[in-house]
Amino acid sequence: MNDHAAPQAPPAAPHVLPASVLLGTAGSLLALTALTVAASRLDLGAFNVVLALAIAGLKASLVAMFFMHLKYENRFQAVVFASALFFAALFVGFVVFDTTQYQPAVRAATEAAAAAAPR
Repeated sequence: MNDHAAPQAPPAAPHVLPASVLLGTAGSLLALTALTVAASRLDLGAFNVVLALAIAGLKASLVAMFFMHLKYENRFQAVVFASALFFAALFVGFVVFDTTQYQPAVRAATEAAAAAAPR
């Protein structure tokens, strides 16, 4: 029997952020939430959705970088996060392209139903 144990890596210590970083991140999230509310009150046409998704993506990135400590991890986690964002944007793009194909038919059906409704 071998009395020599295999060398083990030291336990990973948690990365502790200063309160100023956490409060700054929370303040940024609150400011971006206020910006989202302000942007929702503007009529920017189709750009409203793009702006809201951009702000939401920025807020998600802040949460991932600071609250989930992704900024301080190795680069593999950053690649996984970036890949997830890419595929999420790709899927949202597919949904947007798909819904724009049906908009004329939906408008025509709505107008026809409104015209056929008794007054």
